[in-house]
Amino acid sequence: MYTNNMNYMDEALKEAYEGINKNHGGPFGSVIVKNGKIIGRGHNCVLLKGDPTCHGEMEAIRDACKNLGTHDLSGSILYTTAEPCPMCFGGILWANIEKIYFGCNIKDTSKIGFRDEIFYNAYEKRENITEEQDRDKCLKLFDYYNNLNAGRY
Repeated sequence: MYTNNMNYMDEALKEAYEGINKNHGGPFGSVIVKNGKIIGRGHNCVLLKGDPTCHGEMEAIRDACKNLGTHDLSGSILYTTAEPCPMCFGGILWANIEKIYFGCNIKDTSKIGFRDEIFYNAYEKRENITEEQDRDKCLKLFDYYNNLNAGRY
């Protein structure tokens, strides 16, 4: 789990403590490792940036992508102080991160006042707040994109 004599979870904890001490957000810190090197770091910056998507994992993903100049983090590992929420888990999957090590679980997070647990069933309730509209126009957009990028990927 650790290489180069470094405990990566300790590095995630340092990120979290930094965020707490600077009043950036909750106790959530993350690092992303590839080939034994930390390629991205982040901590919760929801309060600092006034943005609910600035979770520690998302900040670490953004940092790693910037540092590597790519959106594809294949072959990397995420260390994070708490089990990723559904938004972060989605970001982790989109980034192709292959493994996640987390410290505290959802129940631990709930005990300190975070409501992550309700979001795990939110996707099933999407019919209450979503409705399809102008699908034909949007399909034309998709066709335009697909034709423009044919053979590119």
